[in-house]
Amino acid sequence: MARKRSGGCCPRPPLNEDNARFCLLAGLILLYLLCGAAVFSALERPSELRARLLWDQQLANFTLSHQVSLGALHVLLRQYEEANGAGIRVDALRPRWDFSGAFYFVGTVVSTIGFGMTTPATIPGKIFLIFYGLIGCAATILFFNLFLERIITMLAYIMRWCHERRMGRLGVGPVSGVGETRSEEDSLEGWKPSVYYVMLILGVASVLIACSASSLYCSMEDWSYMDSLYFCFVAFSTIGFGDLVSSQRERYEAQDAYRLGNCLFILMGVCCIYSLFNVISIIIKQTLNWILTRLACPGRRCPCSYPKRDASVETVYNSETDAGTGVDGVAGGRRLSGEMISVNDFTASNKVSLALLQKQLCETAHQGPRQSHVPRHNGFSGGVGAFAIMNNRLQETSVDR
Repeated sequence: MARKRSGGCCPRPPLNEDNARFCLLAGLILLYLLCGAAVFSALERPSELRARLLWDQQLANFTLSHQVSLGALHVLLRQYEEANGAGIRVDALRPRWDFSGAFYFVGTVVSTIGFGMTTPATIPGKIFLIFYGLIGCAATILFFNLFLERIITMLAYIMRWCHERRMGRLGVGPVSGVGETRSEEDSLEGWKPSVYYVMLILGVASVLIACSASSLYCSMEDWSYMDSLYFCFVAFSTIGFGDLVSSQRERYEAQDAYRLGNCLFILMGVCCIYSLFNVISIIIKQTLNWILTRLACPGRRCPCSYPKRDASVETVYNSETDAGTGVDGVAGGRRLSGEMISVNDFTASNKVSLALLQKQLCETAHQGPRQSHVPRHNGFSGGVGAFAIMNNRLQETSVDR
């Protein structure tokens, strides 16, 4: 049962809440961009000016020592830039468009990393890339969402098992008989895996993968450890600047093993960072809700103005309609906040994910999303894809029983 809100608690209009959160987030992102631009300009601009001055000096010295006109040298450099865009380098590198090089390229396309060291140069190649990337990127995002469902489910089961073991050591576990077991289940009914613990576990996993991959890149690419960590974040987060790219030399020691390890590290890193970003976005959303609540009742202490300390994320995909029957006839009402998903339920939930997404989009396009019978006290409901999985569950679990 949902707890009735006290009279002193500030009301928050449900219809304008999402718009206010969107505007606040847009403003904060703009401020974040301005601050980032100022910091990077202060850090990198002096180095750019020094590099420009050094380059001008080198050009002048070269033209004087070799009796070459500056205009002819500029023509040669422009021709090299064009060749560089086609994959030609001064040092011998692996072929860009043999099958292994093309496979590496399409991997960076569908994962949205896009290092930029290899790009199609022909008109048919550019046209094919548009349609190939449209389908490939969408399929990869779906894969990341499904990976997120599974990693959240696995972490929730692990944390629940650890919680049960801890309760058993405290003497809450069953001693004998069915009644004792039921007592343990009742004591565990209100437990929910914390979103902060999930963020911590995903963060630790991402750091371990990045550190392990950096050790590999240090030995194989002759990068410094800091450059290797930098490359791992740029690649795992799919930023993909392209200033450092792994597995580009023509020959490596244990080349096949290294290329396989490189692909596995990038795949695991991208999946973990994607999941971590989604969990962090939930915490950012909680912070926005807290800021909006504080702005709604300035100057006084409001019970709803503090972030919920028991924020949790659960693994049950919301595969039921408002009437209590799931899409495509999946029966069953809304799950209890403490109930964990079974393997069969989880498998069935994946089958209706696209139907749920279509239903949500259809409702939004025609009449707006239906109002759930669970009141929106925390702004967690709504969203599609990976957000819907956690937002709908956070809405339920944050409402007091």
